[in-house]
Amino acid sequence: MKLLPYIFAISALTLAGCKPDSQPSAAEDATVKTFEVQGILREVSPDHRTATIQHQKIPGYMPAMTMPFNVKMPQELDGIEIGADITFKLVVHTNEHWIEDIRFLALRIENIPNNRFVSSVNVPTLKSGEVLPDGELLGENGEPIRFRDFRGKALAFTFFFSRCPLPEYCPRIASNFLKTREALLADANAPTNWQFLSVSFDPGFDNPDVLTAYGNYARGGTNTDRWLFASMPTNVLASIAPKLGLLVLPEGAGITHNLRTVVLDPLGRIFWQFDGNNWTPKQLTDAITKAARFTQVDLLTNKVTNPNGLY
Repeated sequence: MKLLPYIFAISALTLAGCKPDSQPSAAEDATVKTFEVQGILREVSPDHRTATIQHQKIPGYMPAMTMPFNVKMPQELDGIEIGADITFKLVVHTNEHWIEDIRFLALRIENIPNNRFVSSVNVPTLKSGEVLPDGELLGENGEPIRFRDFRGKALAFTFFFSRCPLPEYCPRIASNFLKTREALLADANAPTNWQFLSVSFDPGFDNPDVLTAYGNYARGGTNTDRWLFASMPTNVLASIAPKLGLLVLPEGAGITHNLRTVVLDPLGRIFWQFDGNNWTPKQLTDAITKAARFTQVDLLTNKVTNPNGLY
């Protein structure tokens, strides 16, 4: 992991609701929502397949915020400069979204970064083998949880907020956790010293009742075996997030954020980190299986037996 710019701010937030990806019915699969949207183009990926847009409120779906969108036809962005006012159609299916019919309106002249970021500093992110700082969370049962409570287990944790609007973001991560849990529980040869933890960075809204309801939906029922939900207080998030390169930025009534999923070994050290959402349940299963084996400690040197040579 390298030095990454870290952008961070927290406040009380609201955002239009959505639920994690699960097993939709045939009728749900056929449902498509289309919205007419206006916004300012803030960033475009080199292949033009992703555009970050500061968009206006989308009535009935999402408040005004800045976020990346998948672009259906990359050539529609050709010739449109950063800072331009644009209109576009947002198309949302059960498991994916994209924008299309992108049209240029006008070019804004402004200092784009300074009017968005509350703070921006370089913080060294944790490397493989380094211990994650401990912190107290609020569990879905209303009781405190600390990362050290899971010592002796491989812990996979991720960040979310219950009102994340697009299916490829927080809902996809929850779906991947569900599939990974099912795979590990079904494998008689899999280790048993592992745990999942989904952590909300929206503690003002995601109270224990909300966490329980969201967690039961994500888990496909009330079985909490190996998978708990919790919220992270802002002071703990301020301490831990920069060390993981996690971005959390309140913007209007919404939250701009990136995605981080981390696997700790049984001593609470960083074993693996997945950035973004392009990882699979199989990759997470493999990481947890390997991390769970790091349990032998030399008490004289405090070193862990490392059969796989990953640290």
